[in-house]
Amino acid sequence: QVQLVESGGGLVQPGGSRRLSCAASGFTFSLYAMSWYRQAPGKERELVAAITSAAGSTNYADSVKGRFTISRDNAKNTVYLQMNSLKPEDTAVYYCYAWVRGTGRFGQGTQVTVSS
Repeated sequence: QVQLVESGGGLVQPGGSRRLSCAASGFTFSLYAMSWYRQAPGKERELVAAITSAAGSTNYADSVKGRFTISRDNAKNTVYLQMNSLKPEDTAVYYCYAWVRGTGRFGQGTQVTVSS
């Protein structure tokens, strides 16, 4: 059974940093690309960052380039999202995502709120 469990969300002040983690199980993690999405209130879910299976390539939404970094530890079956210089507009529920065995899978999400 594929499971993606996010953690690390919370309240952070503008300009602050936060690291999200996503623990994966139920599939051979090292073989799959992983992504982070987010959904702000009243908005559609959007792709934030993605990383290939061997971490050889990453890509980012324009809105987070230079501030967010996606990485992975295949030995720990975990993907991370390091978020720096956070802005109020980064407030959203952040979801881990993987396309596994022909189906897109999201975790349950973790809330990040950027506010003073």
